[in-house]
Amino acid sequence: MEAIAIVQGYTALGIGIIIGLGAIGACIGIGIMGSKFLESSARQPELTPMLQGSMFLLAGLIDAAFLIGVGLAMLFAFANPLLSKLSG
Repeated sequence: MEAIAIVQGYTALGIGIIIGLGAIGACIGIGIMGSKFLESSARQPELTPMLQGSMFLLAGLIDAAFLIGVGLAMLFAFANPLLSKLSG
């Protein structure tokens, strides 16, 4: 029973790290990308529509990478494969 509690505790720590670092990375990435978009739009305003489409595409990909991490964290939260190995 103690082994299950240890696995659950480490799983909770791992979930926090996965979601926390993923959120920080996504926020920093989107912030840097947004600042570079504003710089390039100010420098060459005629390219703004093309740059805007690329920026939104990359913002979606950055956010998708974070959501994949959240999905993986939820897998470990609700269907932890390590617990089935210990109890079975």
